[in-house]
Amino acid sequence: MVKLTSVPGWSGRIWARTGCTFDATGIGKCQTGDCGGRLECDGNGAAPPTSLFEITLGQGNEQDFYDVSMVDGYNLPLLVQPRGVYGTGTCNATGCVTDINRGCPKELQVVGGDGYQGGVIGCKSACEAFGSDQYCCSGEFANPTTCQPSYYSTLFKQACPKAYSYAFDDATSTFICKAFEYDIVFCPNSNRYVSLPLQFVTTYLQNKILTFN
Repeated sequence: MVKLTSVPGWSGRIWARTGCTFDATGIGKCQTGDCGGRLECDGNGAAPPTSLFEITLGQGNEQDFYDVSMVDGYNLPLLVQPRGVYGTGTCNATGCVTDINRGCPKELQVVGGDGYQGGVIGCKSACEAFGSDQYCCSGEFANPTTCQPSYYSTLFKQACPKAYSYAFDDATSTFICKAFEYDIVFCPNSNRYVSLPLQFVTTYLQNKILTFN
C-alpha cells in the first residue's frame, strides 16, 4: 500500500511495475509498467498495458480530482480510498479490484515468461492492440460524440464500473474530494501487494518520474 499525503497543487500518475529485473547500475526491464528500461524512470511514463491512478490535488480550498484508468490497459488490480475527508465532494473509493487478466480477450492478452509460466500478465486496451482512431478516440473520433464505448471498453467497464474504460468515460469515472491523504492498494483482494517492492511503485509528477523507496 502507498499513502499519498495531500500536497496542494500536486498532480501525477501512480502505477505498479511487475516482473522487474535490474542490474547493479539500475538498467533492466519490467514485464509490465516499464518506464524506459531503468529502475529510476527519469521522466519516462509507463509502457502500456498499465493500471493507473491519476490525481490532481487542489490548492487551498480547491477540491481534488482523481480517477483510476484502464485507458492504457490493465496489469494489476488496485483500490484507492480517501482518508481524513473534509470539505465538500463525493470522496468515494474507486479502483479496479477485478482481475481482468483472467478474462482478457485473447487478442488483448500480454503473455509473460521468466517465471510467469506463460500466464497472462496484462490486458491491452483496444487502442494499443489495434491502433485505430475509433478505438483511440483520435482523428475524426477525437470527441465524445463520435468516440463511443466499444465492445472492448464495455468489457473493462463491466469488470470495473468506477474506472475509466476509454478516453471519454468521465461521467462515472472522475471523483471529486478534499482529503488529507489517499491510500493506494495494489492487489487488494490478496496479500500479493505486501510483497510488491515499493521501488516498483512509480509516480509521474509534473513531467518527472519519482520512485517510492
